Amino acid sequence: MSTITKREIIDRIAESTQAKRVLVKATVQNFFDEVVSELAKGNRLEFRGFGVFEVKEQATRTAQNPKTLEKIQVPSRRRVKFKMGRVMREKLNAKGMEQ
Repeated sequence: MSTITKREIIDRIAESTQAKRVLVKATVQNFFDEVVSELAKGNRLEFRGFGVFEVKEQATRTAQNPKTLEKIQVPSRRRVKFKMGRVMREKLNAKGMEQ
């Protein structure tokens, strides 16, 4: 399994669409900025076939330092939950999947 970077994705899109890399880079960055902005507002993002991003509140909890056994309060925080869509699920679970 390899890691694909944003740069590699931008290069692939630029090559397949014959668009200038600078334009593709700006478009991809604008997309990511919009996703982050909407999630920061607490909105749910749904991309049909791809999946759904939503913000969930993680409650305050008590944790324990394993070395000192001191109990500490971990404050509540928001986190992003992703649920994959049908098309992604089918591709990921396809028989004979490319690797």
